[in-house]
Amino acid sequence: MPEITSDKENLVPESLAPLKLPADRELVMRVMPMPADANGNGDIFGGWIMAQVDLAGSVLPSRIAKGRITTVAVNQFIFKQPVSVGDLLSFYARVERIGRTSVTVHVEVYAERNPADLHVVKVTEANLTFVAIDSQGQPRLIPKP
Repeated sequence: MPEITSDKENLVPESLAPLKLPADRELVMRVMPMPADANGNGDIFGGWIMAQVDLAGSVLPSRIAKGRITTVAVNQFIFKQPVSVGDLLSFYARVERIGRTSVTVHVEVYAERNPADLHVVKVTEANLTFVAIDSQGQPRLIPKP
């Protein structure tokens, strides 16, 4: 996994400092957007990114619920930077809350750009809530660990 760190002696504002991929969250998905995922301006459709975040966000709640889940809320969704064809997107998730029937997760998306001179940027972050459901689609209790 590539790491990019800023030189402490070069006082660069935090917003401009190179990023590294997070170590305190779980990598749940990686994907590279293709030309078919781009809009007329050449940027990747926001809806495509939202769908990928929904998929990535479901990984940890699915494990915790030990079965079927569904997305019930997108509590927050922030597009920080445009995504381009060829960016390698890494989706990292962290469980924020486990309730009786629901699990809330925070997902951060990083783009690795220009492999010859690697640059990593956070492009999106979101909070989503998933509910465990039974075979009839009704909420069910999250099993105790």
